[in-house]
Amino acid sequence: MEIAIVLGLLVVAIVLFATEKISVDIITFIILITFVLTKILTPEEAFAGFSSDFIIILASIFVISGALTETGVLDKIGAKMVTLANKRKSLLLINATIVPGIISGFMNNTTVTAIFIGPFMGVAKKLNVSPSKLLMPLAFSSILGGTCTLIGTSTNVAVSSALPGYGMEALTLFEITPIGLILFGVGALYMIIIGNYYIPARQKVGATEDVNSRDYYSEIVVNAKSSMVGKAINTTSFNGKLRVKRIVRQDKNFKPKEDEVIEADDILLVDCSSEELIKIKEMSGVEIIADAIQNQDKEIKGKHLAEVLVAPKSSLVKKTVKEADIRALHKVTVTAIHRMDHHMDTRIEDVCVQTGDLLMVQGQKEAIKDLRDASDFIVLGDFKPNLFLERKGYIAIGLFMAAIVLGTTEIVPLSIAFMIAGLLIVLLKIVSPEKAYRFIDWRLLVLIGGMSAFGTAMKNSGASEFLANWIVDVFEPFGVYAVLTAFVVLVVLLTQPMSNAAAALVVLPIAIATAQQMQVDPRTFAIAIMLGASVSLIAPLEPACILVYGPGKYKFIDFVKVGFPITMLLIAIIVFLTPFFFPL
Repeated sequence: MEIAIVLGLLVVAIVLFATEKISVDIITFIILITFVLTKILTPEEAFAGFSSDFIIILASIFVISGALTETGVLDKIGAKMVTLANKRKSLLLINATIVPGIISGFMNNTTVTAIFIGPFMGVAKKLNVSPSKLLMPLAFSSILGGTCTLIGTSTNVAVSSALPGYGMEALTLFEITPIGLILFGVGALYMIIIGNYYIPARQKVGATEDVNSRDYYSEIVVNAKSSMVGKAINTTSFNGKLRVKRIVRQDKNFKPKEDEVIEADDILLVDCSSEELIKIKEMSGVEIIADAIQNQDKEIKGKHLAEVLVAPKSSLVKKTVKEADIRALHKVTVTAIHRMDHHMDTRIEDVCVQTGDLLMVQGQKEAIKDLRDASDFIVLGDFKPNLFLERKGYIAIGLFMAAIVLGTTEIVPLSIAFMIAGLLIVLLKIVSPEKAYRFIDWRLLVLIGGMSAFGTAMKNSGASEFLANWIVDVFEPFGVYAVLTAFVVLVVLLTQPMSNAAAALVVLPIAIATAQQMQVDPRTFAIAIMLGASVSLIAPLEPACILVYGPGKYKFIDFVKVGFPITMLLIAIIVFLTPFFFPL
């Protein structure tokens, strides 16, 4: 009976994680409560994973990474690195595949990809190169770079934190670096030598396109008291910095001439950078439509801004902003929309939302915070004036590097080293305590802490032994490598509909039990599962791939053509080299 309950919950967990109808943290808590109520686990066993020091490591890294992004120092470093190759096309692709991957060994790959899109687009413009030739290698490099260190991806931290529960030591910071570097190196060489020929040159950046900062499409209303009323567009104070695409005047929506005279209550449909849009919010006599709406709506009043990415499985996709009713659903208003190379000419409320759209949204602090837990969006960061705090950013980098040195040399435990760095970032006022808490992905921490108990439940119930016996019966005649291959392929397939960490944690207890049944080292299987969860490049479902999908003008099939062969090659490397570095 207990085996049936555990296997049933396993199937339910996979389905719910894949559909994302319920938040992953809620799913995890439901599973833990069920295990306790059915007496498969004691309360102590169910919540033991939350006491792992890896929870502290991951939370601290979220704070440190958030501080580096918040201060803008990574943007400056990324731009400088890219400009090293701004005069030679031959170095550009190499730069796109190497530099982001190195940084991604210590940073979230989505953040790294977002940082480099602008600089690479800018260099592509200067050298007359199609951005599509650079952006897919950038995304793949960022993803594979995470396999090089323990902290390169949350999946590594999740699996490492689960190992002590199976009687194995947790991974050290650079224990997987040798095989990670091989995976990253092979991936980079593939993209440079082979993959580049299969990536289509979708377009070249136009000479008039400003690619170094994202242009947002927004709406502003000119009040009757504005000094701009009665003046031509080309004589206004924001001429050149803000491009008026259309004017909505009463029932008319038309493209204005440069000498079009602005009238009171005109609604201007404009393109401008996020920085200029923020400045407009402070100007007298003009108002962003979203502000005007919020001034009348007490429930969603607020001045907090955030940049969010529309997720692949978002319920908003293919709906207009008005139909999606984001105001009612998430208590925020859409201030502006960014969609690379797409020229909009309708009201914001009539824009049809697409996967990969970047939205600037505004609302109360709590509403912005809640977006981080919403499956519709991936929050990329907050907006505010004076975002670039270079000196504080370099201090944060110094603290991060010091934590790595102290942790790897075992002067202090790794968890304490990162916690000290995180605390100093707050104490030195690089970020506020409130923002530090917002940087932490609490859902992921709950997933890691709770799902580690799943393995205990499978062991206590006998479910892991049951599945292990079945897998051994099927695959053992073909040898241990066939069994290992089956598990790596399984986790790669599961990462398509669900998160990498969730896929690894679901497969891990079965793989370990199978290794024990075959009397081989379960650590080898665990590490192979962990690496397999980070090398699936078959489809553009990873947030890093979503970010480049629009700017590169890719089609879904482009990722399949380029990503499928490299994924198969990386699976083979994992299967044959993991036992070399971690003998069976």
